[in-house]
Amino acid sequence: MESVTPPAPLRTEATEGRPGDLAEAWPEGAEVCVSFALAPRPGSVAQARRLMRTQLDGWSVRDDDACDAAALVISELVTNAVVHTASRRIICELCADSEKLRIAVRDEGCGSGMPRPVHRGADDEHGRGLLLVDAVSSAWGVHEAGPDIGRTVWAELRRTAPSVTTTAAAYA
Repeated sequence: MESVTPPAPLRTEATEGRPGDLAEAWPEGAEVCVSFALAPRPGSVAQARRLMRTQLDGWSVRDDDACDAAALVISELVTNAVVHTASRRIICELCADSEKLRIAVRDEGCGSGMPRPVHRGADDEHGRGLLLVDAVSSAWGVHEAGPDIGRTVWAELRRTAPSVTTTAAAYA
């Protein structure tokens, strides 16, 4: 069995004077970010989820629904980078401010075409990842750096998931 040592963050930015518990009054417009590199292998998906959950806990993101949505998003984006590109490494970036979380996964390209949601048949077992990302995110997109240079797929989520009552009222 291969031993996996979690990678050290590549970049961390913190706003000066940021409170220890980010659930407290976070300065308007303040944002913190951390990024880490992963190997392009299937086990990196679980590693990305663990690292992200640890970081969200450190940022005092306590909303279980928001954390679960973020775990789903990072799982889908890292899986796509592992499966659909020939990247030698994958970079994940997590950012948070007082209202939202942003998850970005950068690969080295080499995949065929731009990532986009695809509607599959009821019996298909794969291919719904970006549909799930679209469903749980407030916004998402793709930034293409250039041919064979890479791309970044990102998604934004609210730090606090809407309540069931609020969501139901929106569809009433």
